[in-house]
Amino acid sequence: MGPTPGYHLAGKPQYCSLRLVAFLLIILLFVFFGAGVLSPRMLMLGTRQEGAGEAAGKPISLHVVTLPRYSVFKGHLPIRMVYPQPKVLTPSRKDVLVLTPWLAPIVWEGTFNIDILNEQFRVQNVTIGLTVFAIKKYMVFLKLFLETAEEHFMVGHKVNYYVFTDRPADVPRVPLRGGRRLLVLEVPGAARWQDVSMRRMEMIGSFCAQRFLREVDFLVCADVDMRFRDHVGVEILSQLFGTLHPGFYGAAREAFTYERRPQSRAHIPRDQGDFYYMGAFFGGSVAEVHRLTTACHQAMMADWANGIEAVWHDESHLNRYLLDHKPTKVLSPEYMWDEQLLGWPAIMKKLRYVAVPKDHQEIRHR
Repeated sequence: MGPTPGYHLAGKPQYCSLRLVAFLLIILLFVFFGAGVLSPRMLMLGTRQEGAGEAAGKPISLHVVTLPRYSVFKGHLPIRMVYPQPKVLTPSRKDVLVLTPWLAPIVWEGTFNIDILNEQFRVQNVTIGLTVFAIKKYMVFLKLFLETAEEHFMVGHKVNYYVFTDRPADVPRVPLRGGRRLLVLEVPGAARWQDVSMRRMEMIGSFCAQRFLREVDFLVCADVDMRFRDHVGVEILSQLFGTLHPGFYGAAREAFTYERRPQSRAHIPRDQGDFYYMGAFFGGSVAEVHRLTTACHQAMMADWANGIEAVWHDESHLNRYLLDHKPTKVLSPEYMWDEQLLGWPAIMKKLRYVAVPKDHQEIRHR
């Protein structure tokens, strides 16, 4: 029996409609699932899975590490760094202590990779402040201090030099690298060098509140009668750091020249103390330096009211503070050395920040 006339005319549109619906459904499925498959997040996951498959067939290596050069939010691509793999069973130094009992690193040559650290701090886009006091005749040391800082201090990073002085017109003009500024802060002089030393805590604390908290991320407080002789970079930066005194790094605590009189707020008994820290090089985050300098100044004012002056002035109070508030990083004597007095022992792989030969009596009493 032949087909009923008109059947194909009625069925063909229905068949085409079904095909059209199926086609549209397929397109919708591709759009829905394709958006997920082709999204940047899925592409990233796919890349990681591919890498994981490769790793399953190859030995794992830590020689190639990817670190971002700049903030990922600015659209910059990461870079690849190649460096020696850390060896868990091979300590970086066997001849010196590299970790305090409270797990703060002690920074020696051979204990850090500056390339890794530089990238980490560049990602954070940090600015470092360096404070120095050039009062009275100590101005004669400032030019060498600044010139050697430009050569060795925080190279590749933004730096603000804060020069405290009673002689702003005498501050030398030193060429600076890009991203580095010299700011002169005029302060009054003092009759005694001890007063200059002790007032340093007050002035640094005051300027922390006035401007440093807004202008820099870390603050390094240094003596001017020194020079930078080798690299001093971001490996020193931490929330709070102190530097081992070159004359006491191998001594027992009983031999430290702490303030021993109980009447002083800087007093440390003979059975206490971790290290003896040098007052000529300390620092940390601006907030922590503000707390340290404010506390030391208040303690010195309390001593003054009681008619007592700590044996080593602000350095004695610094040591009391760092005993009670453990530093998060400790710098080895590489960062504070006097070759004229101490020579160059074998454990000092580098001498980074060193004393300038001088006549202390002639300079201090001019």
